[in-house]
Amino acid sequence: MSHARHLPQPIAPPRTLLLAPPRPGRRTIRPLDQPERAAERWLAADSRAPEKMTKPERTRDDADATEPEREAKKKRNSLGEELEVDTPLLRTIASLLVPHHGWFLLRFSVEGPYDQDASSSVTEANGARVEEMTKEEEEEEDLSSFTPKSPIRKPYIPDELSDPTVYPEIHAAFEDAQAKYIEKLCRRTALFTSKYRRKEARSCLFNHEHLHPIREAAKRAVLHAAKSVIRLSSSVEGEPLTNCCGLWIDWDRESKTGTILTTAHLIRSKHPVEDHWIGRDEYDIKANVTVHLRDGTTAEGHYLYHQEHYDLAFFKVRVDEQVQFPYFNGNVHCGQDVFRLGRDQSMDLRITHGRVEYWNPASVERYHYMYFLHEQDDYLCDDDGGPVIDLEGKVVGLINNHLSASFVPSSILEKCVGLWTKFGCIPRLHLGMRFDSMRLLDPINVEKMWRMHNIEDGLIVEEVSKDSHAEKRGICFGDIIECFNGKRISTTIELENMLLVRCKDHFDQGNKLNAKINVSIQVFHPEERLRRTINLNVEVSDHGEIITKGTYPITSTEETSATVQSSQNVAGKFKMSCCLLSWNLLVAVSPRVLQL
Repeated sequence: MSHARHLPQPIAPPRTLLLAPPRPGRRTIRPLDQPERAAERWLAADSRAPEKMTKPERTRDDADATEPEREAKKKRNSLGEELEVDTPLLRTIASLLVPHHGWFLLRFSVEGPYDQDASSSVTEANGARVEEMTKEEEEEEDLSSFTPKSPIRKPYIPDELSDPTVYPEIHAAFEDAQAKYIEKLCRRTALFTSKYRRKEARSCLFNHEHLHPIREAAKRAVLHAAKSVIRLSSSVEGEPLTNCCGLWIDWDRESKTGTILTTAHLIRSKHPVEDHWIGRDEYDIKANVTVHLRDGTTAEGHYLYHQEHYDLAFFKVRVDEQVQFPYFNGNVHCGQDVFRLGRDQSMDLRITHGRVEYWNPASVERYHYMYFLHEQDDYLCDDDGGPVIDLEGKVVGLINNHLSASFVPSSILEKCVGLWTKFGCIPRLHLGMRFDSMRLLDPINVEKMWRMHNIEDGLIVEEVSKDSHAEKRGICFGDIIECFNGKRISTTIELENMLLVRCKDHFDQGNKLNAKINVSIQVFHPEERLRRTINLNVEVSDHGEIITKGTYPITSTEETSATVQSSQNVAGKFKMSCCLLSWNLLVAVSPRVLQL
């Protein structure tokens, strides 16, 4: 007798029995959503009288069936009759049923030794067989729900029957057939896939030969980015306001709500002057906004927030299906090939090719824009608020049509969206000044400033707001701002990014809007040839910055004479500075001048 201990056998995992959905002439449960209902049907079938459980009568279909089909049906019926299960066991089986894609899975455990390799091979074979059966049944279901259409054939009359006086019935039948043919043809040509429904190619990717080298890459980029582009329209008291485009930037799965980023021009009700720095634009946050979805339906857009300085607006809309989000690329440079995307009133995509341009803005424009340079014959639709994309389909800017084809670069967009998402607003520091970038000037001017003042980088002050802290600290038109908070700033877009980052730090510290913070700037005064560091106390606001013109009223002749005298003193100082500058230049050019 052996005293060796028996090692425990591996425990068998739960087995799975697949119960197929019913077929004609087969006793089985129906693919219900609840196993209890399936068990009720089995119990009802078991309680029937024995004579009611006999085989079904031979029908006309049985007579038409082939011999193998009759044999298979006979085996199925006999298998169903041999399946005798008492009621308690049936209830237990029903509790183990799990619905699975129209089938029922019966999960149970088997005691005793378990051969894992053999079980896995059987499971794989069963899985392959189940998958094959599922595909076959899906194909059968598709075929059963599809009714093939009759082919489109154009009727005609043979030459030997062409005489209508001899064969009037043939010609009457031809007219009826011709009418049916035209009707059927019109139905097919009305489909969006018909070439008769396709619009003439207005896309630059189709008819511009100079885009051949980038055409394929551009097509892929456009088709990818277009999935996130939608169209919006607004109205006030039934009167149309404007049409814009927008981008999906968020979608909540639980509430089925999407968030849209677009331009604030969508709800701008008044735009009396072109100068943005005056701040006379008005926005109607109660305007009716309609979102035109990609499937041709519309939904109501609900206002969330708008920021007047950057002309951005956010809306939410109910949308059941998940939306496509764009990818942003903050690295954009002059001369880069880009495309503007928009949608017309038919929701058709509009594409315009151009190149990025960056120049100093006009005096009436904000200075956070870049520009879209395109061919004059290219068609621009109502794409205000739509994206500017690169050849990878990434968004490099949001279109903001003003006086020129301007757009807000993505480096600013991403920070604005991040601030609004986190804090519910887009704060900005109001410096009270307007600038031009030295880097964007003509090289002749840049070289002259370097030669005269040893400066080749910075922001030139173009205007100072009246009674601002900058004016009180002595900053004037023509001064050069070299550094902000110890960092050199070359362009106004760099400045805007720096201001947004400073506002984020301000809010992260628990501070709020309309507070005052200090900004350190390094200023070069060209008239005095003097550099100095100034601490400006500026406001944190999410309103559009206003630059007030430096004016004053004349009420008496004394003020006029005093003003003239002051102007003469300034002019005298300026002439003296010019004379000294000319003398220095002469000395530098010819040392012999000193001997004269």
